[in-house]
Amino acid sequence: AGEPFLPGISIGHNDAIAFGLTRFYMDQEDLYVYETNPDRPDEYRYQGRWEPMTIVTERIEVRGEAPRDVTLAFTRHGPILVRDAASRRAFALRAAWLDEGMAPYFGSIEYMRARNWDQFTAAMNRWGAPGENQVYADTQGNIGWVPGGLTVIRPNWDGLTPVPGDGRYEWAGYRDMDELPRAFNPTAGYVMTANEANIPPDHPAAAKGVGYEWSDAFRATRLHELLGASDPHRLDDSRAYQLDTLSIPARRVTAMLAGLTDDRPGVARALDLLRGWDHHMRPDSTAAAIFEVWYSAHLRKAVVQAVLPAGAAARVGNGDSTRVLQVLDGHEGWLTPERRARVLVDSLAAALHDLSRTLGSDESTWRWGALHQAIFEHPLGARVDTEARRRLTVDAGPIGGSAVTPMATSYRASDYHLTAGASFRMVADVGRWDASVAINTPGQSGDPASPHYRDLAPLWAQGQYIPLPYSKAAVDKATRTRLTLVPE
Repeated sequence: AGEPFLPGISIGHNDAIAFGLTRFYMDQEDLYVYETNPDRPDEYRYQGRWEPMTIVTERIEVRGEAPRDVTLAFTRHGPILVRDAASRRAFALRAAWLDEGMAPYFGSIEYMRARNWDQFTAAMNRWGAPGENQVYADTQGNIGWVPGGLTVIRPNWDGLTPVPGDGRYEWAGYRDMDELPRAFNPTAGYVMTANEANIPPDHPAAAKGVGYEWSDAFRATRLHELLGASDPHRLDDSRAYQLDTLSIPARRVTAMLAGLTDDRPGVARALDLLRGWDHHMRPDSTAAAIFEVWYSAHLRKAVVQAVLPAGAAARVGNGDSTRVLQVLDGHEGWLTPERRARVLVDSLAAALHDLSRTLGSDESTWRWGALHQAIFEHPLGARVDTEARRRLTVDAGPIGGSAVTPMATSYRASDYHLTAGASFRMVADVGRWDASVAINTPGQSGDPASPHYRDLAPLWAQGQYIPLPYSKAAVDKATRTRLTLVPE
């Protein structure tokens, strides 16, 4: 697999090694703010003088209309994103992936040809953007983990806020890739990444501002539990781990319900149901529907409102999930046990009312999959007629998981419809390549008229896989259609 618009295979295998990635969220961007010249708006102040922007005019051909000319402006740091004429300010983006000679994901052209760990890490040392984790396995029995990406050196600021573009805040190049951590045949016997903050706290890179915004560690925590308990590890185990729907927040929150009571019958029944639940976000689960609506839309907000002044609470909204759980666990004494109990049951009552309006008054019919739907809306869907929109849209139906389960399925807060997840899953049987399996969604074709445009979506949503043949004999046996391209 790879990015559709970029060259190279970034997740896959050759006949010697297998490799797969998640994002390694290094900070590769800065927003610069400029003072512009009141007499010449295309000039900005830099080191005490006015410096001209570079102006580029692009002509865009428009079908059925006259061409349109678009003017783009660039500073020494990057493209101008916004201008504010009233305040004489302009804003530009500097990004590692916009540097000369850079092409995101282009590094995969090199590592997909590697034959061993040394060749693979040498290729990763030249990876530019975006920041990524690569996990590795080879036919000699070796495994490894190596992150890669251009790590910005900021001598006098941390990169967390916009800075003046007047020359006082300049990048001092990039760090050597060898300064990032890596692992080869670790004693744990496995390597795993899930977008979490995985720089070891005692590693020198931990203090160098590599990145600040990582995914919550819940998926990683669950995967460590699963991988640490499996010996030996089999192909079916990897499939099960990719599809695992256990929610760590659900397990932690429901543990707080022991001994809680409430006079409201609906709340009492929900408490009993949640206490007996196995914490898996299955699409046919009533408890999963109750928990996710409660936790995501009501409990987190209620915790924030219970510990912060009204103005601050409004700005924070639902709060960071990890921090909310810390407050509920009693860290720093933000909530007394009595106050916590009241926050839990009252927010649960609000969630039940919300579910009644959405799924009806009969709680026995509530299902997580009735809310959590995998519907793929085409980018052009809003610009075409109803029939064309129907052909472009792919409805894969109910799906399990959530943003915090190993089967990552993030959703839109307004209706719980899927917005992000693992669109491609692969389990490589290293050395027995024809036994490997994979799945992608919504299909193998981008043509809405093709029978393969949406054929894999329901299999993907249901956690199924298809064979991933590799040898010529296996590929020939599986082939259904051949496309021959002939030059004119």
